[in-house]
Amino acid sequence: QVHLVESGGGLVQPGGSLRLSCAASGSIFSAANMGWYRQAPGKERELVARITRDSTTNYADSVKGRFTISRDNAKNTVYLQMNSLKSEDTAVYYCNLRWALVNAWGQGTSVTVSS
Repeated sequence: QVHLVESGGGLVQPGGSLRLSCAASGSIFSAANMGWYRQAPGKERELVARITRDSTTNYADSVKGRFTISRDNAKNTVYLQMNSLKSEDTAVYYCNLRWALVNAWGQGTSVTVSS
């Protein structure tokens, strides 16, 4: 069973930066596709960024050029570097792992962008 733990959220001013981390348990991380999703109050969960097992990435249009997803297979960890943060980036951010029939989610980490 895969267990995902996110960290790195917090309060940041507009224009600031944060780096989220997601550590995965188990031995399938390097073979898995990883993603970051977010859910703002009153809104549906949406894809922010995704990275495949061969490190191909794709991003939501709203974060292109500002966010970068990366992975370190030696540490079983996926990262989301968030720069030039805006108030509309405020949300709970969730890590997702997909491999075969496994579809695992972390508990989420809260990001608040406010002055």
